This record gives sequence, C-alpha cells and structure tokens, in this order.
Amino acid sequence: MDLDAARTFVAVADAGQFQEAAAELAITQQAVSKRIAALERDLGVRLFTRTPRGAELTIDGQAFLPHARELLRVAERAVASVHTGRRPLRVDVIGSRGAGSSLMRGFHHAHPEIDLDVLMLFDIETAVAGIRSGALDASFRAVTAPGRPPLPEDIESVRVLDEPLQLLTGPAHALARARSVPLARLAGHRIWMPGIVPGSEWAAYYDDLVAEFDLTIEATGPNFGSDVLLDTIADTPALATFMGGHTRLVWPADHGLRRIPVTDPMPVYPHSLIWHRDNPHPALTTLRAHLAATTTGHDAPGTWAPNWATGR
Repeated sequence: MDLDAARTFVAVADAGQFQEAAAELAITQQAVSKRIAALERDLGVRLFTRTPRGAELTIDGQAFLPHARELLRVAERAVASVHTGRRPLRVDVIGSRGAGSSLMRGFHHAHPEIDLDVLMLFDIETAVAGIRSGALDASFRAVTAPGRPPLPEDIESVRVLDEPLQLLTGPAHALARARSVPLARLAGHRIWMPGIVPGSEWAAYYDDLVAEFDLTIEATGPNFGSDVLLDTIADTPALATFMGGHTRLVWPADHGLRRIPVTDPMPVYPHSLIWHRDNPHPALTTLRAHLAATTTGHDAPGTWAPNWATGR
C-alpha cells in the first residue's frame, strides 16, 4: 500500500478538509485529491463524501481509519529500527515481577535518560530469533539449560545474577515459623508450582533440583496466575511454593504469607544476559556496564545451581 496515500487519508480525516490537509502535508490540494482517488481505486470503496462543510468519512472510511493509523505507526517503527541511536533499547524479560524486570527497573532508575522498551517473551528460541533479527537488543535467560541447542556464534552471553530461591508458605504451614529452612528438610513437603511448563528453561532447573534433593514439586492444575497461587498457598497448610528472592509480590494482609530463606545449600537460579555481538545500540553497552557494576558474583560458597549452569 502507498504510505503517502495512507498518510494523506489520515490527514484529511483529521482535518475534515482537503485544503487543510494539503497545507499540513505541504502539497497542493490537487495532489491530495489524486492520492485519495488512487487509494479509493486500490481499495474499491469510497472513503469520503464531499459536503458543504468539507470531507466526511464514509462507513468504509471509518472502518479503514484505525488500520491506516496503524500502518503509519508500523512504518515509523520500521524506520526507527535502523536508527539505533534514536530508538528505545529493547530488552526481553520472562515476567513483569521477576528478576529480569527488577534488574531493568534498577537500570532505569540509574539511567532515566535512556528510553526503554521492556518485552516479555515466553521461550529462549523466540528471544534469540528476536535478537538475531534486530527486533530485540537483549534478553535475560538461563541460557545453558539441557536440551537447548548452543547459542549461535553471533550471540554473546554473560551470567549476571544468581537469584536465591525462597519458600513461600501460609501461616498454618509446618515451616511457617522457621527463620530459614535447610534444603534437605523440604523432602516430603508438597511444593506446588503450577507455572512450570514442560520443556521450558525453568522446568529444566526444577527437574535437577528435585532429582538432587529428593523433593516433591507438583505442577498439576491450570495456572491461573500469581493471585490464585497466593490465595491457595495462604489457605492450604499442606502446600508451599518456591519464589525467587527478587520476585515482587503483594498480597492481602490477612493472608499471613511467609517468605522463608532456603539454606544449606541455598538454591539459586542462574540469570544470564544475551545480546548480538554486532548490536550497535549505545545503550546496550551502558546496560552491560551497569549490570557488571551492580550485580553480585555467581557460584558463591554455600549455593547450589545445576551442573549445566555452573560448568562443574
């Protein structure tokens, strides 16, 4: 579709006058009329009705207007995608309440002058494809999970955060009053995590945790989101769940939920930042420097992560 014609159509629709649209676009009124006529021929419908007051949208014109606006927005984004110094830094995180999102909030507070687009993609394959195509600048992932193909040679990664797991219980749970819980003590307790998706990077992590420490993690039932999970944990003394230490959650005061550190060893989830080696966006360098300066090291004594994360 001719974008100039679409732009002219939107200008006439907004102005209600061919003459005013021509002045706005800095072209002649005759050129406006020709563009609208050509667009109507292409679409096979009339878009405007001429009246003494100017130009009024037909029913077809009204239907086409939001799509024309979206065409122009897509065109603007397409142009911006190749002007990396002028477009936002686009970073993918798995969820809005998780560690990746928390790290990006910290980066935004430290560098409010940098425009950000934070996206949430489901799997690492989609994230890597986005990074290679230029749709994304970076993503937070557990990149070395088993069963995953190695990252392409043009994709770089660095481990930026080991996020400690905490046990979340209701007030009547047997461990609710504990200041901390040794990992081995969780054997025999029911840990409910309906958000574990088979084949996902976090499923690989919890599979190894279960196998090494003889835990019972139940992923049964539909995942209705964190609010339902919190309600169920609060009301069911036999159930607990794991929660990342950087995960931000809010619940009603009468839930009485407890976040309890897990120790001896402390299980940690390995977050890495991945990006394209040739990405020229200047804010990407700033993000990497910020993470290097503000995140802690990994493989600390007394912690546990799967062998595929530690390289051991």
